[in-house]
Amino acid sequence: MGKRTDLLTAANARYDLAALQLYAAELLRKAGLDGDKPEVVAERLVLADAMGHTTHGLAQLGDYLEEIEAGRMEKSGEPAVVSDRGAVAVWDARRLPGVWVTARAVSTAVERARTYGTASIAIRRSHHIACLAAFLPIATDAGMMVLLSSSDPSDAHVAPFGGTQAVFTPDPIAVGIPTDGDAVLIDTSASITTAGLSARLRREGGRFPGLWAQDSLGRPSDDPAVLVADPKGTLLPTGGADHGHKGYGLALLVEALTQGLSGYGRADGEAEWGASVFVEVFDPEAFAGAAAFRRQTEFVAQACRTNPPADPARPVRLPGTKALEGLRRAQSEGLALHSGILAGLEPFASALAVPLPTARV
Repeated sequence: MGKRTDLLTAANARYDLAALQLYAAELLRKAGLDGDKPEVVAERLVLADAMGHTTHGLAQLGDYLEEIEAGRMEKSGEPAVVSDRGAVAVWDARRLPGVWVTARAVSTAVERARTYGTASIAIRRSHHIACLAAFLPIATDAGMMVLLSSSDPSDAHVAPFGGTQAVFTPDPIAVGIPTDGDAVLIDTSASITTAGLSARLRREGGRFPGLWAQDSLGRPSDDPAVLVADPKGTLLPTGGADHGHKGYGLALLVEALTQGLSGYGRADGEAEWGASVFVEVFDPEAFAGAAAFRRQTEFVAQACRTNPPADPARPVRLPGTKALEGLRRAQSEGLALHSGILAGLEPFASALAVPLPTARV
């Protein structure tokens, strides 16, 4: 057991992406997910870690396995079609794995956009969908632009600007934009930070790097513990105590896209962890043409890449640059997971008799 424990805790251990995907998929398959669900979920979770989104990759897997065991995540079947007009559809995910459903939705929207120019799919009653950025390459690799957003109508961590009572989740929104070089991959949210990072900082005794939260009286704080105090504080919207109206407006947009267009959300009293999702894919060829689209996006991207930096040691980067660099490094050198992720999965691996992936180091 000593050698196994050493591997679980080694800070410098690196793993092949394929080995990690196989490990995660085997855990999910033995937990009961059918069809291609284990492989699709595993692939997107590992991709999230490789892109640097370490709170929304394999760190979510243990919670997913618990949800499967408790019967709160459906193990088999397909989303139900609520409505479908070709270019626009609504799916009821029936609490199927959100990562699998969302990957399916982006792929479906890509295919439909080839016919209609643009395609939108709103999804209700999905389970959690993890990292939005991990879905963007499905569209950008096909030369298409994609908009993806999600919210969780069962929970709330963020108050409207000027308020003190939580109404929203962080309400992430992501956009993938093809260029002649790497795609621009924007993954942001209506709040300054995520619930996942807040929980990690609380566990590790850390603080936010700035005044990212507020206590129940509306006083800004860098202490993530205010979020679980009695009475509870809230995360601040993007822009903070000064310009939080910007994040507040974004949250209203995301809620309308995800819950309004899917026809299901907070107004229904949802109590189980999950997601409402909105996917829209644009085929540039159907607009002014793919070449014209890339001519414009590459011009702006190049203007950003070559922009004189305020700090020469920190050149201007486009959103997604660091994530794609991390992915390429992980593909060539292996992936070093955030501390504690594999150790947290060890009880599930032991119970399901799934061997630990072999580390490169």
